[in-house]
Amino acid sequence: MHNKALGRGVRCAVFSLTLLVLPLVTPSSAQAQAQISDVLKTYAGIAHAGYEDALITARMLRAAIKVFLANPDGQTQSAAKAAWLIARKPYQQSEAYRFGNAVVDDWEGKVNAWPLDEGLIDYVAAGYGTQSDENSLYVANVVASKSIKIGGRTVDARKITKELISKVLHEAGEIEANVATGYHAIEFLLWGQDLNGTGPGAGNRPPSDFNLRKCTNGNCARRAAYLRVATDLLIDDLTWITAQWAPKGAAREELLKAGDAVGLSRIFTGLGSLSYGELAGERMQLGLMLHDPEEEHDCFSDNTHNSHFFNALGIRNVYLGRYRRIDGSVISGPSVSDLVREKSAGTDDALRQSLDETITAMQAIVRRAETLEAYDQMIGEGNDAGNKVVQNAIDALLNQTRAIERGASVLDLQSIAFEGSDSLDAPEKVK
Repeated sequence: MHNKALGRGVRCAVFSLTLLVLPLVTPSSAQAQAQISDVLKTYAGIAHAGYEDALITARMLRAAIKVFLANPDGQTQSAAKAAWLIARKPYQQSEAYRFGNAVVDDWEGKVNAWPLDEGLIDYVAAGYGTQSDENSLYVANVVASKSIKIGGRTVDARKITKELISKVLHEAGEIEANVATGYHAIEFLLWGQDLNGTGPGAGNRPPSDFNLRKCTNGNCARRAAYLRVATDLLIDDLTWITAQWAPKGAAREELLKAGDAVGLSRIFTGLGSLSYGELAGERMQLGLMLHDPEEEHDCFSDNTHNSHFFNALGIRNVYLGRYRRIDGSVISGPSVSDLVREKSAGTDDALRQSLDETITAMQAIVRRAETLEAYDQMIGEGNDAGNKVVQNAIDALLNQTRAIERGASVLDLQSIAFEGSDSLDAPEKVK
C-alpha cells in the first residue's frame, strides 16, 4: 500500500535491459574533482529527463488507449497494455527521487499509490468479498454508481471527471487503499483483477468490457470514461512534476539554493530509503514473508519483476550520475560517485560493486519471470527456488544500503535516516 509513513495502435520501442543498463565507468581525475554544486545540477538534470520520459511514454499510453476505446478488441487492448508496460520503465527509475525531496513525496501518491481496493473503481469477483471493516468504500464501484456515500454525505458521480476521481475518491476518508488515480488504477482497468493467487496468469479483463455495442459486465461507457479520465490525469500530474525539475523549475531551484550539505543529504536519503525500507522491505520482504500476491507492486499485470528492476536501476543512475533516456541518448555529469571516490576510492569501489550485484540479482528475477514463472508465483509458499531468487535480491539491496551508508559517512553527512519497514526492522509485528 502507498504508505505516507514511507514517503508513502501506438508504435514505440520495447526497451531491453541491455539498452537501459549503462556499464560502470571509472571516474577520471577531472571527474573526481567534481564540485558538489555540479553534482546537484546533474542530479536535477536526471530528474527532469526521467520525468520527461515518463510523460512522453504516458502520452504514448494515452494514444494507445484512444485507439483501444475506439475499437475495443484483443489486438488494441494488447497494444494499450504494452504501452502501459513501457510507461512504467522511466517512472520506476524516477522513484530514487522520493524520500529526500518533499516535492516528490507530496506528489507521488497521485501516480503510484498501491495496493488499491479495486472494488472502489469497478466490479470485482465474488471472492473479493462485499465489505471491509477498514474501508466503507471497499466495493463502492463508482463505474456502476451514479452516486456514492462518503463519510455520511452523498456524492454525485453521474459524470466521471478529474475532480471526482482525484479530489473526491482518491484516498477518500483518509484511507490509503482508496486509490482512484495513477498507474495502478489504469492497470486495473486494462487488465482486471488477477484471480490466480500464486498460480500462473495475470488479470484477464475482456476487451468487451469497453465495447459500447456488445458490452460485457455493464457500464461500458462509464468504464471507458474512467480509463480516459484517469489517463488524462496521469499526464497532468507528470506534466507538473516535469516542470518542477526543468531549468528554472521550482524543485530544481530550491534544491540548488538549499546548500551543498542539504542537497547531498537529500540524495543519500532517497537512495538509502528506496533501497532499504521501500524496495527491500515494503515491496519485497513483506510479500515474501506473507507469501501474498496482494503485496506485489504491479499485481494486475504481473509486471512486478520489471517494476523492482527499474527501481534498482534508478538508484544506480543517481549514484553514477548517468541516465539513458528512452530515445537512447545519455544524460551524464559529475556524480555522487565522483565525490565519494575523491575521499575514498575503496568506498566508491565497494558501493559500485554493491550496485552492480543488486542489478545482477534483479536481472535474475526478470529472467525467471520471462522464462519460468511470474513474480507472484516466485513468492508463493513452498516455492523454495523462487523464494530464494527473491531473497537474493533483498539481501543484495541490504548490502547495497550498508554501502550507501558508508558513502554518506565518507562525505561527513550527519543525521541521515533511511525509511524503515516492519518486515525488516520488526518482523514479529507482520501478520
